[in-house]
Amino acid sequence: MNRAPATINSYDERDVMSGFVRGLKCRLCGTTYGKEPLNFCTEDFGPLEVDYDYDAIRQNVSRDLLERRPDTMWRFREFLPIDGEPAVGAQVGGTPLIKADRLAEALGVDKLWIKNDAVNFPTLSFKDRVVSVALSKAKEFGFETVGCASTGNLANSVAANSAAAGLTSYIFIPADLEATKILGTSIYGAKVIGVRGTYDEVNRLCTQVAFKYNWGFVNINLRPFYAEGSKSVGFEIAQQLGWRVPQHIVVPMAGGSLIGKIPKAFDELARVGLIDDATCKVYGAQPAGCSPISTAVKNGWDSHRPVRKPNTIAKSLAIGDPADGYFAIKLIRESGGWAEDVTDDEIADAMVLLGRTEGIFAETAGGVTVAVARKLIEQGRIPRNEEIVLCITGNGLKTQDAVVDRLEAPTIIRPSLEEFSPLVAETPAAVV
Repeated sequence: MNRAPATINSYDERDVMSGFVRGLKCRLCGTTYGKEPLNFCTEDFGPLEVDYDYDAIRQNVSRDLLERRPDTMWRFREFLPIDGEPAVGAQVGGTPLIKADRLAEALGVDKLWIKNDAVNFPTLSFKDRVVSVALSKAKEFGFETVGCASTGNLANSVAANSAAAGLTSYIFIPADLEATKILGTSIYGAKVIGVRGTYDEVNRLCTQVAFKYNWGFVNINLRPFYAEGSKSVGFEIAQQLGWRVPQHIVVPMAGGSLIGKIPKAFDELARVGLIDDATCKVYGAQPAGCSPISTAVKNGWDSHRPVRKPNTIAKSLAIGDPADGYFAIKLIRESGGWAEDVTDDEIADAMVLLGRTEGIFAETAGGVTVAVARKLIEQGRIPRNEEIVLCITGNGLKTQDAVVDRLEAPTIIRPSLEEFSPLVAETPAAVV
């Protein structure tokens, strides 16, 4: 069924889509829409996603063409819903895929890789990918004010990229967010609004604000475009592995979008002939204090049950009613993967383990990913002799309080060799 563009937003209806995008389509009923900032189907309120012309993409891309472009997420721009070159975040992406031999040894597996978005530009998380797409669309649609509901990383990224693009930004966050993430948002001049409530309550308020003031909220009325930026993680992994996909991939889950978009990227690459096989088992990682998706998977439920009051140190994953929960559950099952959750102690221990084996300081979400991978390996759900990729999505400098009590304080001495020498014999071997 085709529908004319909805009229709830006023914007310039010039052709703002790329030549490879047909429009938007409901993920539940298939109703199609035009080129507009809208995130829900007016027929059944199902979520909308971008609908591409894959035949046209196939005729216009090749491995050689993509590899000749700068090493950013935008080398895959035919698969992203923007009109031409990005207006925001041209340097985003191109993060390393690291062969993690020391962590592999610690976990007892043969082949382990880390996709490290903890060094993404400009705000050290994978959210820079989705925001650069969303704000590029915001400028195409003519929005001058943008915003988001956020548990931290998205707030940082929207604020930074809005400042660089000359956009006014309103950032809504739970009032108890980590101080470092609030500082990392305020520094860019964003108007930060702390809300006494959960992320889900913050998100509901933002929905009202977006439509009352006709602002471009990246994870509300711009969400179909925003979510597509996550695919770039999958595109890069496949290219960095030599145009193939791993056997297993472990992904942290908050709203549930990222875990769906990585395999979508693999499927798209196979669909246009850039890789031979998109088969990959996908595993979801959540903190025990907010695990609606993993709980549903483990209990055999078709949909999640919301967590009313999340309680975890992994605040960036503390979304009790994930927007893409149903689709994440379905994808995990269909891929042959699984989902698990881990305690705060396991999260912090895994953050330390990752730092001491691979020299990567990940935020709490990264600790969730590593700890869940370890649990799945020990359960036998991920074979020890097959290839695994772990997705690290944010930098540990944002969540230092999570591990401060697990680290030894510096030894204080006078500037004397005599005082230093006894310490050498006491130094333990590297923790592996």
